[in-house]
Amino acid sequence: MKNLLFSMCLFATTFGGAAVTALETNNQPQVIILMGPPGSGKGTQAIQLSKELGIPQISTGDILRENTRNNTELGKQAKQYMEAGKYVPDELIYDMLFDRIAQPDAKKGYLLDGFPRTLAQAESLENKLAGKANVTVVNLDVPDEIIVKRVSGRVQCKNGHVYNIYFNPPKEPGKCDIDGEALTQRNDDRPEIVAERLKVYHTQTSPVLDYYKKKGLLITLNGNQSPDIVYKNLLDAISNKHANIRP
Repeated sequence: MKNLLFSMCLFATTFGGAAVTALETNNQPQVIILMGPPGSGKGTQAIQLSKELGIPQISTGDILRENTRNNTELGKQAKQYMEAGKYVPDELIYDMLFDRIAQPDAKKGYLLDGFPRTLAQAESLENKLAGKANVTVVNLDVPDEIIVKRVSGRVQCKNGHVYNIYFNPPKEPGKCDIDGEALTQRNDDRPEIVAERLKVYHTQTSPVLDYYKKKGLLITLNGNQSPDIVYKNLLDAISNKHANIRP
């Protein structure tokens, strides 16, 4: 933990004091794109990093839900597709995203969680940000077999207490340690479903990673470690965006 705190302090010092103020480099916002397969832990890391840097964590899923919930003009358009059982077009997602990053709280920078997912999305984002932002792309690399165990091993009781039968099992199989309630698995956490989700992820995202690698923007981190270590390496990677860390 001391090393982690030291890394945080070093990170802030490297940028010149307050991390949020120093995110602006050459008067441009710092855009951090955090990528990784489902179950890689990027959501947890994104929340912590967003708080540390004082920049918003932006997820297209959250933006879509917010617009439909608030019944914005974009939300109304998206709802028409959703109610018809269709995917919301990329163009509409872009409009929502670009409207969000234009908000005052994103002036210093922002963190994109799980976007872009496809090469077309990456190219559209590049066209929008070209020459207007300092972009860093971090990919959390976790072997598929570990992802399957992380996700398919999740069980929880009706009161929301979560376990993992491989990494954090209950004392008594199938029963919650806290309230004795039965532990169940979500249908979409079954191994065959997880494997299919990973297949789709790799098919869609491999070209995106190659795209950013060719541009010299990609940093790949070993995500198969404790969350504290991953976070320390994430901070180190952002403070030295040309590093390619594989602990």
